[in-house]
Amino acid sequence: MYIELKSGHGDWGPARIGRVTFSKTGQTVYYGGKTFRAAKGRGVSGNFIDVDTGDEYWISGVKKNRQDRHSAGGGPVHIDDDVQAEYAALLAEGRRVSQRPNQRLELAGRRGQASID
Repeated sequence: MYIELKSGHGDWGPARIGRVTFSKTGQTVYYGGKTFRAAKGRGVSGNFIDVDTGDEYWISGVKKNRQDRHSAGGGPVHIDDDVQAEYAALLAEGRRVSQRPNQRLELAGRRGQASID
């Protein structure tokens, strides 16, 4: 899933692609020790809210065309180590679609990378 911090960053927040788990209802997402609940229209720019901090996040499925970020935003999108091969295979399916110039994907994993924390 694509996970981007919106609070305090707008469309330029720290972002990553990683494996999440869902509650039975799908209204709660778990990732990296954090719990996110669906904003249900209460968010300003995010669709999920961190239950501990109140920060808004945008969480969605990844796109084969690499256009996960809003067109007004940019910055690197970090890929977690445990999903790199799977994500590379997904991108290979959509490789004919060109990458937007304001988005850089980094297949470097968590070590030495910015995080959404």
